[in-house]
Amino acid sequence: MQVLTRESLPLGGFAGLTEHRLVTDSRVFAGRKSPNTFEGIGNFVYLADAQFNPMGETHMHPHKEIDVITIMMDGRISHEGSLEHGQSLIAGEAQVQRAGGEGFEHNEVNPDITKNRLLQLWVLPDELGEPAGFKHYTVQQGVTRIYGGSKKQTDSFYSKTTIDIVRLRAGEVFTSNNDVLVYVSKGNARLMDDNAYYDASEGSVVRAEGLHIEAKNDVEVVVVTVTAP
Repeated sequence: MQVLTRESLPLGGFAGLTEHRLVTDSRVFAGRKSPNTFEGIGNFVYLADAQFNPMGETHMHPHKEIDVITIMMDGRISHEGSLEHGQSLIAGEAQVQRAGGEGFEHNEVNPDITKNRLLQLWVLPDELGEPAGFKHYTVQQGVTRIYGGSKKQTDSFYSKTTIDIVRLRAGEVFTSNNDVLVYVSKGNARLMDDNAYYDASEGSVVRAEGLHIEAKNDVEVVVVTVTAP
């Protein structure tokens, strides 16, 4: 089991936001990799826990051949760009933007005079040249799949790398037997593998080969796994 905490990392940012970067994979960042951050798993290459300044924005910028996932934790953002322009995102919702070979441009804006909080994740696509696309999700109690899975699934973009948002009440458990990376985005949980356990609070990221998660109170975790070919 490998553990990293948000508070152990420097606070960075750009444009109208500040962020802690926890995963910066060398396949994307190379010489720009943030010190002490995790490498990704599967095609998952980036994780940041960010806050927009009041009325802050990223400004319009492009992406190509990468999938950009935004999970809203507190507050809201207004989405601008070439995909679903005008779509809003509030706490408890997530959006996935597939750039594909076509690419897209976007600007995320905090329309409020208070800070918000969101998670941003990047995943490299399994197949190049896909058309650009957009999906929106409302997070449910239990497990909400927002990315990856079989090509037969119609509610998320295909990938062997999967991303689930898992909400558990105190005492409930979730188990993954795969290579897994877990980010505790809210609450407290005990994370256990075959050799050790770790009492994780908000802002903890844990990587293990198989993991058992037990909620100590109401908890929300982001679970990234790699499925068999």
